[in-house]
Amino acid sequence: MANSPSGESVIHRVVRILSAFGDESPALHLRELARLVGLPVSTVHRLVAELEVEGLLVRDGSGRLRHGHRLWEIASRGSQASSLREAALPVMEDLLHGSGNHVSLGVLEGTDVLYLERLAADEAIINITRVAGRLPVHGCSAGLIFMAFAPEEEQERFLHRRLPKLTPETVTDPDELRVLLADIRRNGYVSMAGIIVEESSGISVPIFVEGRRTVAALTLIAPRGQEQLAATVPQLKFAARAISRRLGYEPAVRGLRRSSLPRTP
Repeated sequence: MANSPSGESVIHRVVRILSAFGDESPALHLRELARLVGLPVSTVHRLVAELEVEGLLVRDGSGRLRHGHRLWEIASRGSQASSLREAALPVMEDLLHGSGNHVSLGVLEGTDVLYLERLAADEAIINITRVAGRLPVHGCSAGLIFMAFAPEEEQERFLHRRLPKLTPETVTDPDELRVLLADIRRNGYVSMAGIIVEESSGISVPIFVEGRRTVAALTLIAPRGQEQLAATVPQLKFAARAISRRLGYEPAVRGLRRSSLPRTP
């Protein structure tokens, strides 16, 4: 693909244009879009015209641009995310009704957790996760699950990064994180209070596939101080095993050690 005079490929520019749309800006006028992506209006106009022909962008009644259904159609075909979401959704719905708390499903994407699904309880606390939204690995319980079960070299890269404090409870010290990741591997779950939203706790467990590879993390968001781990953790682990089986992996059911069971405060 030919590059622009600046050295940026056309594909890269198209990705920037498509990525400019989001929850806060689902529809944009052409000049707004050009300003957001930092490209000349003439360049954006030319690329948008081609995207409209392919149905990747469409215009609403006011002339603003939006993602087209064709974009969703292409992304959904053969996507691992789609098959994972389909396998997890019925189990997540049962977990939502059984726990009364928010439930989310996340995958690792670079240095972030990307959320594929989120089910919200009617009268639950703040949950900043959203479908297709991201949170930094160190700032959510799901991310810590991925790091705990990651290969050693990936863990070390994570531990050597500069990690910003998102709240006073965010763990950023490498030595503290090493201890925390070891605890997660031993216990098979993590409960983190207030590390990105001070009022809430995230309780996460891994979802394994063949080779005991962590393909996703299943999370409950509970009010801080109301985690009820003695009930919540077994529910989560049971749900994660059910999702693994729906993905074609039969996890070994191991006897629970007394030390691995969360204690009721």
